[in-house]
Amino acid sequence: MKNFKNKVAAITGAGSGIGQQLAVLLAKQGCHLSLSDINEKGLAQTVELVKQYPVTVTTKVLDVSNRDAVKQWAQETVQDHGSVNMIFNNAGVALGSTVEGASYEDLEWIVGINFWGVVYGTKEFLPFIKQSKDGHIINISSIFGLTSQPTQSAYNATKFAVRGFTESLRQELDIEKGGVSSLCVHPGGIRTNIAKAAKMNDSLKSLGMDPNKSIKQFDKFLRTPPEEAARQILNAVLKDKRRLLIGTDARIVDSFQRLFPTGYQRIAAFATKMM
Repeated sequence: MKNFKNKVAAITGAGSGIGQQLAVLLAKQGCHLSLSDINEKGLAQTVELVKQYPVTVTTKVLDVSNRDAVKQWAQETVQDHGSVNMIFNNAGVALGSTVEGASYEDLEWIVGINFWGVVYGTKEFLPFIKQSKDGHIINISSIFGLTSQPTQSAYNATKFAVRGFTESLRQELDIEKGGVSSLCVHPGGIRTNIAKAAKMNDSLKSLGMDPNKSIKQFDKFLRTPPEEAARQILNAVLKDKRRLLIGTDARIVDSFQRLFPTGYQRIAAFATKMM
């Protein structure tokens, strides 16, 4: 893909953060938009931000963990826009809990959104994107898809899964040579609402941690503006990169894991106790 003009992009989690900024930057470049989010108010705000640009914008209030709903959205996108070139599987949530303390309901909740949401978005849009012969699938993992952290077992599991799923997809698309590619994105601390909206439970107290204090501490590490993250993602699509690390923290974590593939765990555990 050489440019975004007159292309059609579908974005999940488009009501805030990276998803919202992707919509703004794409609209500026003449890309038509199919936007979804579970937050109707957030979607409306994004529409307000992009309405100044001469592009077609459609919206859908969507729970990405609902396979039938994602399927319907993909079909509606093609019906409304005539085609689709990109899907940004961006929607995500966080959960702070020990392995022992995590309820099955919370585990199903985070896996449903962070992993199955990516799978559904990829599989339902992929056949339509292939028809364009000029497309891209962009899946958002995390630096927690590169290393594991105490209290983040569920989040780690989903983001490692997104990474493996997307890297396998990329290789299949390389073999097919059909004009479609994919990108796995590993953001570091992006200044979004994910920390404040995270589910935290009292099992963290068994590790000597205060759940409320942990949220505030984690929020301090969210330094990269979402518009900068969106800009880097779009540049990576145009350069057909396989993997994108966003932020100095992401690059440090990646390097550290390469140098100390198991040793980093002791440091992470020590740092967590200090929070």
